[in-house]
Amino acid sequence: MNLLPPLRSALRLLPSALPARQRQLSGQKATVDGISYLLPVNSEPSPVLMTAFPVDAKAAARLIPGEELHPFRLPGGKSLLMVTVINYLATDIGAYIEYSLALAVTRGMRPAPPLLPMLFQKTLNLGQYVVDLPVSTEISVKGGKGIWGMPKHQASLDFKVTDQTVSSAYELDGVKGALVEIDRPAPTALPIKVGAVNYCSFRGMLYKSSIYFQGTADVSIGRQAKARLEFGDLPQVAGLAGLDFDPQPVFTLYIPDSHGVLDDHYEAWFQYGRDRAPYGGDGMDSVVGLGLGEDWPDPPQRDQSRVQ
Repeated sequence: MNLLPPLRSALRLLPSALPARQRQLSGQKATVDGISYLLPVNSEPSPVLMTAFPVDAKAAARLIPGEELHPFRLPGGKSLLMVTVINYLATDIGAYIEYSLALAVTRGMRPAPPLLPMLFQKTLNLGQYVVDLPVSTEISVKGGKGIWGMPKHQASLDFKVTDQTVSSAYELDGVKGALVEIDRPAPTALPIKVGAVNYCSFRGMLYKSSIYFQGTADVSIGRQAKARLEFGDLPQVAGLAGLDFDPQPVFTLYIPDSHGVLDDHYEAWFQYGRDRAPYGGDGMDSVVGLGLGEDWPDPPQRDQSRVQ
């Protein structure tokens, strides 16, 4: 299974990943649910860790609700478990870490052919279904979930960079959620300018949001990529923890200087099923009482985190 050509194509430098609307909005001000934004909704240079592990596509499908999302397929019946951690150093809502645990998907009435969505991302609606999305601050939960429908909740997170590795831990009330660590890829300094789509469940609906980012990435692909992913016993990660993923990642990526823009436009559809309504995420009551706090919980203890 040679993934190098489509992966290199997917990471190629694009002419312009940022929509014209977002460029035109530059400098405009908006307030949504009491949160003030200076448009576009962007972040200053922030480090990003990303990796992906092969996982059985049929098992992944059982974690994806509704009729319109399907696991992205590799040859051999595999899909991808995606892990992305962004250490936002400066945004309109302050500094915070975002820890995304997701499954690669396509959207449509039928599954897309294997690999092809990597080359035709927009046509075949390539994206990721976000299963869990812990963040450091209350205001990030209020904005990300209340506006864009993301499954955010506050948790203890960290982001550690050494000469050899980049890692991030996720804990909640002292219980381990996940720990991801990658060996730092060789310094490829690959310039990237790409867009990505998130699909999320909230209020019984499927939300689609888009993020655009650019920076210089150090990337390892195939056997050169080294990463470790461990899950704990938190209920939020139970489904992912039950997947038998391949410990050899498809790629690892580290961007020390990413610049991101979250599109203010999003779309939402009812989630439906033939026999009964599928799981639709949390309800509106989960965000109504949230404030604008920017305080972080105590950092994860890593070795001392307990198992329930």
